[in-house]
Amino acid sequence: MNTRTLVALALFAGMGTALHLLIPGALTMKPDMSLLMMFLGILLFPGVKNVLVIGLATGILSGLTTTFPGGFLPNVIDKPITAFAFYGIILLAGKLARKPAGAAVLAAVGTLISGTIFLGSAALLVGLPGPIMALALSAVVPAIVVNGLLMAVMYPVAQAIMKRSNLVESAA
Repeated sequence: MNTRTLVALALFAGMGTALHLLIPGALTMKPDMSLLMMFLGILLFPGVKNVLVIGLATGILSGLTTTFPGGFLPNVIDKPITAFAFYGIILLAGKLARKPAGAAVLAAVGTLISGTIFLGSAALLVGLPGPIMALALSAVVPAIVVNGLLMAVMYPVAQAIMKRSNLVESAA
């Protein structure tokens, strides 16, 4: 694994954690910025080792900063599985994943996968503070929209920065 890639992934995980802590929730939903930054890291640095590293790091950091009651283990389960599912979708999407609109759609799909895994594992391990459909409609669906829109804005900017800094070799 390239040291520069590892540092870049660590920066994405750290930025996602900081944003996750700082951005307030609206009503019942708090956007998971760490998930969005994980997707961005995977898009810019695709590779199995990179996916494993950022998936595990994001899972642990999200678990430590979650406001969901008992949410540590569900986050640790959710993020690595979601990271590999997202990576698989990127491989299937091919060149479409390199376009801002494609990245936005993939982020929305990835957020749906993450929300499903998170709520399912939370229901099994710690219980849910409400009905699963109510939580899905009030938290997961808005997060899908927010993450899709934010990825459409952030991905082209991150691509340009990475190209200018010569950090991206194979992804862009």
